[in-house]
Amino acid sequence: QQAGCLNICAMFPVPALQAVWRYRGFVLGSVARDFQLRYRNSMLGAAWTVLAPAAMIAVYALVFSQIMQARLPGVAAPLAYTIYLCAGVLAWNLFAEIVTRGQAVFVEQGALLRKVSFPRLCLPLVVVLNALVNFAVVAAVFAVFLLLAGHPPGWAALGLLPVLLVLVLLAIGLGVGLGVLNVFFRDVGQAVGIGMQFLFWLTPIVYPASILPPQLASALQLNPLVPLVGACQRVLVEGLWPQWHTLLTPALLAALLCVLGLWLFRRHAADMVDEL
Repeated sequence: QQAGCLNICAMFPVPALQAVWRYRGFVLGSVARDFQLRYRNSMLGAAWTVLAPAAMIAVYALVFSQIMQARLPGVAAPLAYTIYLCAGVLAWNLFAEIVTRGQAVFVEQGALLRKVSFPRLCLPLVVVLNALVNFAVVAAVFAVFLLLAGHPPGWAALGLLPVLLVLVLLAIGLGVGLGVLNVFFRDVGQAVGIGMQFLFWLTPIVYPASILPPQLASALQLNPLVPLVGACQRVLVEGLWPQWHTLLTPALLAALLCVLGLWLFRRHAADMVDEL
């Protein structure tokens, strides 16, 4: 048992973390540069970071609440479905951005990896920080919408922090592992795109799980995103704290994927440069 613990601890080397910390300027500069490039030659510039999510929320509210009169089962509030949908989309977009960009980051940055010596873990870290910045902006716009709609989640919103932590760790483990595999097997990138489409519709984001047949609803519980996205929707729609016991399996899976992803990375870090 002691040897097993030492092996696990060896996968999280302090020197590697120290090296990443020494290159924090490179990481933060890369995040800022990506943000600037996104809106380069744009007249409104960074204002689009607010305008785009505001337009999305407005469209959802208009189409689903006013035109289609969509309602959540058992919830009388007219904007409940809009909030339910936006909460699910917010959580999904955070997860999907980290996984999608993470699986491609080593291939996309191949030229940089060949020319510059720096801790390779900086690249996934840049992806995660970019996704968190995008999420923070959209979440702030959504919070303003909730206040204007008279539907603040209250103190239960603090429960989103551990939920989002598990969601991010799950995405990191999956993204890093797939990113390493994608260097050697380029089919991985194509498969991820298709898989993410299936995963989106197998997660109750657009539809509530309560409308599904019991057998199908039970089968969807195998999807680790279901309790995580459901917790976000529960907090923001009903103002209730997450059901903590439902987060145990996703948290264990996230830890396992992070260990596996880091193991793959450490095992093939040197070979990736040669392959690229």
